[in-house]
Amino acid sequence: MEHILYLDGNLTDISWVIETKESIVSQKRKHVEDYKNKITVIQSKYVGLHVALFWGIGTFNIKNEDHVTVKLDEKIIYQQLRNEDKIEDEFIKNKIKFIKNFIKQRKIKIKFEIINSENNLATKILNQRD
Repeated sequence: MEHILYLDGNLTDISWVIETKESIVSQKRKHVEDYKNKITVIQSKYVGLHVALFWGIGTFNIKNEDHVTVKLDEKIIYQQLRNEDKIEDEFIKNKIKFIKNFIKQRKIKIKFEIINSENNLATKILNQRD
């Protein structure tokens, strides 16, 4: 099955949207206390990607060997995930390592695409009032 995954994050929350031809599921979560107001927005988006993939598999929205297109509104994340940029941030290095291992373990066919932030469906979820 093919999926489109949108993600976003800020200093206090993360959100994601998983879209298929049949359905759209979305989630918004508060950061755990260890992250809340202690990580950057870019780091938060990596947490969002990590949690969205894990949640997607755990809820059977994404299955082993599925195709996932991750829509990113940050060029730096796109470049880092494609190994185009050197990464100094240990937090991000660890998140990328986990994400790539998870993708490999689940045999997910993944593709990353850049989008304009106004087209990020997860941003709309993130900006909703609780």
